[in-house]
Amino acid sequence: MKEFAIIQTGGKQYLVEEGATVKIEKIKGDHKVGDSVVFNDVLLSDDGKDSTTIGAPFIKGAKVEGEIKKISRAKKVVVIKYKAKSNYFKKRGHKQPYFEVKITKVA
Repeated sequence: MKEFAIIQTGGKQYLVEEGATVKIEKIKGDHKVGDSVVFNDVLLSDDGKDSTTIGAPFIKGAKVEGEIKKISRAKKVVVIKYKAKSNYFKKRGHKQPYFEVKITKVA
């Protein structure tokens, strides 16, 4: 079993391990492809052998490092509001931005 951790970012939790690529919510700030990011909100950490550390709610001093590989937007979500017989029709679309991050270090 490999070393892994569970991190929290963008209001969601992700199970990550070294070398894995994760799609996460866009992070505030001016980020570019190739930038490194650090996730300090580590909920659980496992070394892959016999030690598992659980935070309350986060583990002090633990961090996960990654590198931004892609900045893009997801497929369009179309929202339609319609009421019959009342001439009411609204169509709206939205593309959610995301980062694709490759995990480089779990510490």
